[in-house]
Amino acid sequence: MEQRIDFYPTHELGGLQYRRGQPLPFGATMVPNGVNFSIYSNAAESCTLVLFRKGEAEPMIEIPFLPEFKTGNVFAMVVFDLDYERIEYGYRMDGPFLPDQGHRFDRTKILSDPYAKILGGRDVWRAQPDWTNIYRHRARLLFQDFDWEEDRPPEIPFQDLVVYEMHVRGFTRHPSSGARHPGTFAAIREKIPHLKSLGINCIELLPIAEFDEWEGSRRDANGDWLVNYWGYSTAGFMAPKAGYAATGRFGMQADELKALIKELHRNGIEVILDVVFNHTGEGNERGPTLSFRGIDNKTYYMLTPDGYYYNFAGSGNTLNCNHPVVRNLVLDCIRYWVSEYHVDGFRFDLASILGRDQSGAPLANPPLLETLAYDPVLARTKLIAEAWDAGGLYQVGSFPAYGRWAEWNGKFRDAARKFLKGDAGLVGEMAQRIQGSPDLYAYRGPTASINFMTCHDGFTLNDLVSYNDKNNEGNGEENRDGANDNNSWNCGHDGETDDAEINRLRRRQIKNAMTLVMISQGVPMILMGDELGRTQRGNNNTYCQDNELSWVNWDLLERNADLFRFTQKMIAFRKAHPVLRRRSHLTQRDLVGSGYADITFHGTRPWWADWSGSSRVLAFLLCGRHVEQGDADDYVYVIMNMHWEALPFQPPALPPGLRWHVSANTGMAPPEDIHDLGAEPRLADEANGLVGPRSIIVLVGRADS
Repeated sequence: MEQRIDFYPTHELGGLQYRRGQPLPFGATMVPNGVNFSIYSNAAESCTLVLFRKGEAEPMIEIPFLPEFKTGNVFAMVVFDLDYERIEYGYRMDGPFLPDQGHRFDRTKILSDPYAKILGGRDVWRAQPDWTNIYRHRARLLFQDFDWEEDRPPEIPFQDLVVYEMHVRGFTRHPSSGARHPGTFAAIREKIPHLKSLGINCIELLPIAEFDEWEGSRRDANGDWLVNYWGYSTAGFMAPKAGYAATGRFGMQADELKALIKELHRNGIEVILDVVFNHTGEGNERGPTLSFRGIDNKTYYMLTPDGYYYNFAGSGNTLNCNHPVVRNLVLDCIRYWVSEYHVDGFRFDLASILGRDQSGAPLANPPLLETLAYDPVLARTKLIAEAWDAGGLYQVGSFPAYGRWAEWNGKFRDAARKFLKGDAGLVGEMAQRIQGSPDLYAYRGPTASINFMTCHDGFTLNDLVSYNDKNNEGNGEENRDGANDNNSWNCGHDGETDDAEINRLRRRQIKNAMTLVMISQGVPMILMGDELGRTQRGNNNTYCQDNELSWVNWDLLERNADLFRFTQKMIAFRKAHPVLRRRSHLTQRDLVGSGYADITFHGTRPWWADWSGSSRVLAFLLCGRHVEQGDADDYVYVIMNMHWEALPFQPPALPPGLRWHVSANTGMAPPEDIHDLGAEPRLADEANGLVGPRSIIVLVGRADS
């Protein structure tokens, strides 16, 4: 049988045979008998492929790309008979070093492939690096041979999600986790029963793309290392973090991550990745040259007219996302995670940067955001924007959505926190937030709103009710880092206390916060460990703290069993009531002839909401007949009293045959603070109820069982 001519080598160097390659796809692709290496540079004058035997300090061979191996601005070469599992590769780029014109070529640097599917060099978390290494982040070849069996994404409707934001290492690293391989993808599999018991059906992972935890490392006042713990500083956009894998030292991180995702899907849990396409780990002009800077600085980064780096990400550089080549890189990365890792969605860090043009100006119709929204491979993928950036562009409610993008709703967080601590003048805004923010997302529906009280960036829920101000001194930045506008309240004492009354109030406030998130239209998100009362001792920016400050202490599950139980049952309540999970906005009208509008607002008396500036009370009624599909739901009535005094209340009258039952009352001690579904007791006196100070009562209107 005849063989294709392009399977045959045309050149030989140092015992290796090679020939001209194919320019697409970019990256290293296995082809019959060899590997096709393809890399783009608009301004490089020449390129050399550098091959290492895995782990060796010096290259085994360097093969220049011949002039005829270049197509347009793409260098491509096939090298034959490589030992795929024992090879690392990189590139040298030669060209002008003219920083004022945007060019920073340096042939002495060995550069990692932007399309590398796996990187070596940081195989074990916090293993001391060799700073003399001539090639720190080593691109490797990856076999795509994982057996997914019958796996397919759960495709849970957006409105039915309950999202749990999680740091891979922090979730199980604490000795109390009992995990066999703490701090890894494998360890998360062991905690799936916890997630299912809680009611979580989606986890959102902080960055898992390869990064250097030693970037910016330094010792604190006690001599302990502060490191790049969160990982918002990418070294390889397509490569999973080896240090997060128990098998990372064996180069098996890709399979370990895929095994986790497959097991989560088997248990009905989706996976959203937090991705960082706004900047890279190369920093500004004083940073290291690892990849993009040395390949084509002017293409990959936003530069000022005199060649310096724009810093809209607050991290030294800004990725030039709307350059067509960079736009394609982002699209290729997202497609890759979806197709090869079965990822269900993405949260884009500082996503407003993705809507800036190459000079930094906001675009009215950003091509990258539009491309991601309409891409056929991503048609069922969830897209979530952090709709602001460090350059001052704040787009919550105005992010270019193309009918697809949801947003972290920072306005929900801010308003709910202020309301929770008793600030006046917020009932009008809270009425919007609990409806899924129709003032922000009028044409997009409530599922555009990701509702949260806390996330990795800021206080934990326990600390939100325990500290008035941040305590970030341990970060070594003289408490200048982290947000100052936390809208927190310590309930009368800063930090931990033995005062029983203050601790009871804090627990009530935590339950209030969980209730606010779960009874609001939109998509609820909670922070890892908040269901256990996790504390960071007032540090609201633990980006560098790889220690017990950031890790989940699983002993809290027993110590704060009432918080876990309350969160668990509140999530179950949300899942049981479709009136809380709408795809379209409420109308405040009766569209089904029930005699009740889909939502109505009230105060301590039915039908009399107090919208005055001094009000701290808001109640609302959801009519169970106004469901979007399926059978009618119960009626749901929620009264929120953020005043420091108890107040009388009377719920609206129900249709004949129905009675009010108490699902939750945060003012009561466990177990009366929340009840099992179907076992809610009758409201004793429907005419003369009492809602406690800083308390929320949730009622369901149904016939007695």
